[in-house]
Amino acid sequence: MYAAPVQELIDELGRLPGIGPKSAQRIAFHILKLPREDAVRLSAAIAEAKERVAFCRRCFNVAEIAATGETECELCLDTRRDTTVVCVVEEPRDVVAVERTREFRGRYHVLQGAINPIEGVGPEQLRVKELLARIDDEGITEVILCTNPNIEGEATAMYLARLLKPLGITVTRIASGLPVGGDLEYADELTLGRALEGRREVES
Repeated sequence: MYAAPVQELIDELGRLPGIGPKSAQRIAFHILKLPREDAVRLSAAIAEAKERVAFCRRCFNVAEIAATGETECELCLDTRRDTTVVCVVEEPRDVVAVERTREFRGRYHVLQGAINPIEGVGPEQLRVKELLARIDDEGITEVILCTNPNIEGEATAMYLARLLKPLGITVTRIASGLPVGGDLEYADELTLGRALEGRREVES
């Protein structure tokens, strides 16, 4: 049994996604070995991120909180982007992956997850209602379903397609070119760019 502060650090690190007990111990002892100023800098970076970053009120991407208290990301504030086309992704990191292709000039909507019954994640836990509200409010004419090409991503795309098609808008899905079972954040720019170019309409 470790000293209480060490065990508390291990326990907190173990709450992070993808960090098991052994990894939590390894990271905790790495932090303990760091010079004090490095550990303090890490702690300050975490605290500052929590203080200055929130989710965009429009698309739910990460956004820096403005001095006025407004939380709208730079992509939503960019007047050069096409406001009639929205690319729906699962996580903020997927926005970065799509932006790297330089093929998309519309706006985004981040669901903040995907439908996963095993994990207890249903449509109610995602930003689905907010997406539907944006359709009329922003005059959206096309929604690109850019969820991951795995079981959860496909299930989410099909669910959204059934909701969106009756609204009379074009609903497309990114084309093949991405490996099934893969994640967008690991795709190279060329593969993801071609997938965006070859997107197809979803059959309901």
